[in-house]
Amino acid sequence: MLCLFWFSVVSTLLTVLKNRGYLQIPYFSQKYPPVKFLSEKDRKRILITGGAGFVGSHLTDKLMMDGHEVTVVDNFFTGRKRNVEHWIGHENFELINHDVVEPLYIEVDQIYHLASPASPPNYMYNPIKTLKTNTIGTLNMLGLAKRVGARLLLASTSEVYGDPEVHPQNEEYWGHVNPIGPRACYDEGKRVAETMCYAYMKQEGVEVRVARIFNTFGSRMHMNDGRVVSNFILQALQGEPLTVYGSGSQTRAFQYVSDLVNGLVSLMNSNISSPVNLVNPTYRSPLSIRSQIQFLPEAQDDPRRRRPDIRKAKMMLGWEPVVPLEEGLNKTIQYFSRELEHQANNQYIPKPKAARQKKGRPRQHN
Repeated sequence: MLCLFWFSVVSTLLTVLKNRGYLQIPYFSQKYPPVKFLSEKDRKRILITGGAGFVGSHLTDKLMMDGHEVTVVDNFFTGRKRNVEHWIGHENFELINHDVVEPLYIEVDQIYHLASPASPPNYMYNPIKTLKTNTIGTLNMLGLAKRVGARLLLASTSEVYGDPEVHPQNEEYWGHVNPIGPRACYDEGKRVAETMCYAYMKQEGVEVRVARIFNTFGSRMHMNDGRVVSNFILQALQGEPLTVYGSGSQTRAFQYVSDLVNGLVSLMNSNISSPVNLVNPTYRSPLSIRSQIQFLPEAQDDPRRRRPDIRKAKMMLGWEPVVPLEEGLNKTIQYFSRELEHQANNQYIPKPKAARQKKGRPRQHN
């Protein structure tokens, strides 16, 4: 009884202080982005693995605002809680700290399987963990899809093409991948994940969708993820030389994150079960720039040329990127500027673990 009395007193006091403007309590002032209302028959229960990451959090935003019930699963190796904190407490949102290498039991209608480190420094930091995430993790998600009758979309990658010998790369190209190189944990992990999807589709009747994602940029990227856009922006903002690996003649295709998210949702809700390239092919250009440049040795197995073919996405999904390169870069630069400002003000900014060489006696992995 005494506890109830004090609880009542404290609650009343906090309410009075808030009403008089002396206290701002997040619980009372929580505001969410606008969410569309969907009827029960149209509202889907959607699981996003890796949903607190760069792409996953933007996908979470879209699906939440479209009115669906979204469950985000992340082990926060590269994902960050603050990427989705604006949804915490919403009745349609749930955040679960879970590693997909372990089984997950949940009732869902759709699964967006994005869980995996995606930048070379992160996926090469622990190659065995990367392999487990892309193999065992994918098996667990396919098993879940089979049990509950859900449709699964695999976030695959342009890295399945390796260092391509065929240009442009369409979805029929089998790739040119070094299976024992430093990038193989990711490249071959995604190739096996695709194989698993189609094995489950043929043998168990699981509905699968496979998106082959090329370089994507935008807000919520890690400041030190080691890829060209984040590297160049961060170095330019800090007045540092721009680092170019190799000759700088490599080509890449980039897309802004909102275009990718729209493509993923379109693919998930389509009838296309075969792989689809998602990228903006008009962004391809040599990585040559007029600035102070520091040339570094070329990374092993780094693709020399990317020239994607997205005719399939255009014809069968009716999807194509709409955000101009300059507009997307300006938004990304603004984001990185804010991040640096927060950092200068000693505000906490989580960082991913950087790739490093492990010293001493080799540690045994499971």
